[in-house]
Amino acid sequence: MTTLDGARLDLLRAAEKLIDPERLAEIIIGMTGIPSPTGEEGQLARWVVAALADAGIDAAYQPIDDDQGNAVARLRGDGTGPDLLLYAPIDTLTTGNPEEDLPRVGSALRYDMKPDPVRDGDHVIGLGASNPKGHAACLVAALEILHRAGTPLRGDVVLGLGAGGMPTNKRTAPHVRRYNAGQGNGCSFMLEQGVWADYALIAKPGWAVSWDEVGLCWFEVTVGGSYSYAGSRHRIDYRNAILGAGTVAAALEDWFAEYTARHTEGTVAPQGNIGAIEGGFMRMPAVSPATCRFVLDLRTSPASTPMSVKREFADAVARIAAANPQLDIGWDMVLAIPGTATDPASWVVRAAIEAWEAEEGRPHEPILGNSGATDANILRGRGVPTARIGMSRAGADAPLPVDFPMGMNVVDIKEMCRLTRHVLRTTINTCTRTRADAGL
Repeated sequence: MTTLDGARLDLLRAAEKLIDPERLAEIIIGMTGIPSPTGEEGQLARWVVAALADAGIDAAYQPIDDDQGNAVARLRGDGTGPDLLLYAPIDTLTTGNPEEDLPRVGSALRYDMKPDPVRDGDHVIGLGASNPKGHAACLVAALEILHRAGTPLRGDVVLGLGAGGMPTNKRTAPHVRRYNAGQGNGCSFMLEQGVWADYALIAKPGWAVSWDEVGLCWFEVTVGGSYSYAGSRHRIDYRNAILGAGTVAAALEDWFAEYTARHTEGTVAPQGNIGAIEGGFMRMPAVSPATCRFVLDLRTSPASTPMSVKREFADAVARIAAANPQLDIGWDMVLAIPGTATDPASWVVRAAIEAWEAEEGRPHEPILGNSGATDANILRGRGVPTARIGMSRAGADAPLPVDFPMGMNVVDIKEMCRLTRHVLRTTINTCTRTRADAGL
């Protein structure tokens, strides 16, 4: 049974009394004010370690290179119960630096796209204030509360805040040293260095418990043409690779819908996205390039393997090539992280659902149609049963209109309090039991 008995409810109520919205605001303002683009999370991780150490918690900085590192902390149990890893990434999708971000995110950096936190009533606005930093801040607060409350633990509560959680390779900034700066490298390194647990709870957006998650395969497509010139295109061979790439991209965009329909199952609906294109000289539009290439992200079901997805993509490109024999199309798979699932009967999923239902007072309703990937794939792929829980997007009273960056950069402190309550309940329910009671 995953329900809390009277003694555990008393422990939970004592912990819940220590949830302080102002402390949560203090943590998230502090975290948002420290830039942590992928590859440069070290300063933020050190800040978290120092804050936890000041609170009397065993915490350590885990360096990956000179600029990138994880924050790790632990509340120790008596060794008779299961260890639970509370995990969140801490890097931001964009950098807050106009030289890197513009014009890709717009013509100017909106104030929520900068690492300069602003308090607006119950909201904190700033780069990554919600995703991922607001979620990480709730885990930090939960650990502090459990420590202050003196919650008697059988198993360890482990906090892991990982670098490199965003779906990116090395940034263009020359001081970012590692090519594999993202794609969960911090989480992977953390596990390799012995920071392990029986179960994991990852905090990422979405107020529902999920136990399965899409993976991703990246493909690079190259379309050939003739290197030509505006002054002679009407006199010699003219096959514009940019136009050819557009034809292929449009055909793949149509195919994405078929792919999604074929792989929608469980809580996932894997999507495809063409994210970048390169070809020709921006300084010299008088000539057309011999090649144009673009890259795409194809999300994958936990029921698929990278090789099965690669073969599906190969078939799609072959059909496009047959319909357009004038095009010279090449492609390759350049990255693959499989989707994963945890058995919904696993203790950590059931405990997380119990906490959600206790908060909501109704049966759990999973969010369907998900296509977001997180480090849960790294955790599950290494053998750690993992549940995911997070906050809802800031609502209609948020100080910015609803769009993609708002969802990343605006956090509601009331939502942070709710997520912290959930984390406390799931943790107490898990780490105060014997291993046998928790399914081990």
